[in-house]
Amino acid sequence: MKIVFDKVGSTAKPFRLEENKVALSGTLCKSGYHRVLLDGRMEGNLPLICDRCGRTFEQYLDIPLKLTLSDTVSEDKDDLDIIEFLDGVIDMTYVLESEINAIEGAFHYCDSCEASEEALEIEY
Repeated sequence: MKIVFDKVGSTAKPFRLEENKVALSGTLCKSGYHRVLLDGRMEGNLPLICDRCGRTFEQYLDIPLKLTLSDTVSEDKDDLDIIEFLDGVIDMTYVLESEINAIEGAFHYCDSCEASEEALEIEY
């Protein structure tokens, strides 16, 4: 889903996008001349790999998401939740996929390994 940056107004407009059992929904509204505020929520089941045993399991997501989208290069060192779309088109699929990739890149344990008190590394 692509949205032209200049078409987003100061009145919040709802959106919904789903990809691989994970949905991103919320609103977009202009918060400055070169900024759009995304106020949304990611929900759904995301398949993950346990970093301890290697098994695949599904994790239910229900994550609030507040991002600033910009059509210019941002030099704001205080706000790290800015995504730049320098071509003037907001790619909502990219936003959802990048948030999924960030979650997948973190450490995850399945229910069995989360409850286990066995040492992570076994020496022989």
